[in-house]
Amino acid sequence: METLTSVALRARLCSALALACLPLSLARGQVPLVDHHQHIASPTINQLLGAPGAPGLPNSARALVAYLDSAGIRRALVLSVAYQYGNPSRHVEHEYEHVKAENDWTSQQVALFPDRLRAFCGVNPLKAYALDEIDRCAKDPRLRAGLKLHFGNSDVDLHDTAQLAQLKRVFHAANVHGMPIVAHIHASVNKKRPYGRAEALIVLDELLPAVPDIPVQIAHLAGAGSYDPPTDSAAAVFAEALARHDPRVARLYFDASGIGITAMPPEQKTLMVRRMRQIGIERIFYGSDGAVPGHGPREYWAAFKTLPLTETELRTIASNVAPYMR
Repeated sequence: METLTSVALRARLCSALALACLPLSLARGQVPLVDHHQHIASPTINQLLGAPGAPGLPNSARALVAYLDSAGIRRALVLSVAYQYGNPSRHVEHEYEHVKAENDWTSQQVALFPDRLRAFCGVNPLKAYALDEIDRCAKDPRLRAGLKLHFGNSDVDLHDTAQLAQLKRVFHAANVHGMPIVAHIHASVNKKRPYGRAEALIVLDELLPAVPDIPVQIAHLAGAGSYDPPTDSAAAVFAEALARHDPRVARLYFDASGIGITAMPPEQKTLMVRRMRQIGIERIFYGSDGAVPGHGPREYWAAFKTLPLTETELRTIASNVAPYMR
């Protein structure tokens, strides 16, 4: 049992670190300090995205915080889903106006919980308005925290020279504005775009050099919901670069969100953990991805703990906090 003296000492330490005074079990990493990959969605975009009767993403910051509370997680990185209006599989009238409105709504929602939530601006990087929206977000006191890019939902083709040139401009703009990037780099699954080692090498050789001054967080351990051989071959590119201390990956991190861990056979879990160790456990951030009933940050952390990680590794991942969440 804690003494009054120890409680007072811990309170002073929490205040000095500008962190919420968590129970000791949380401070020691028994659950993640931060969920590094979360979403909220306005009613308008939830209607656009959802199938009739299907649960949508949390429709407010308050709803997301309730999910976090159920898991004992203090803070979250909220990645705007405004890029979904630019998904080429949809046609949306006045598209850019909707993108701006969704980013602004996300900013306003996060402002309700400034000590718990941080927002990243979202945009399809291939759109003609992408650079304008990054410039606009950089002027918002909350959205300037960072940029979310989704290669799959934007149908990015890294082998298209014009698209690659545009992506370089977007990455450079983020670097100029000092906006860290969270990037879902897996190509479109629905359109069966090629993805694996070759595409990861393009990210390493062409895109990361454009952002020497900001952190980049690769989502889903370089995958898109599963840890299959193409995902592992892509992750291996970055793991190998980290092992040889390549300066292009000095500020590179990964979140382990949204992976179908529960259905994985043991050998697949072992492969995933082996790659995480090669990357470096200190570069792996916990994230759960968009919460829906029964599949929120609490349930994902329970699944995550079934991976063959040591207790020390689990505590490390739970305690890892991205530079842009400090």
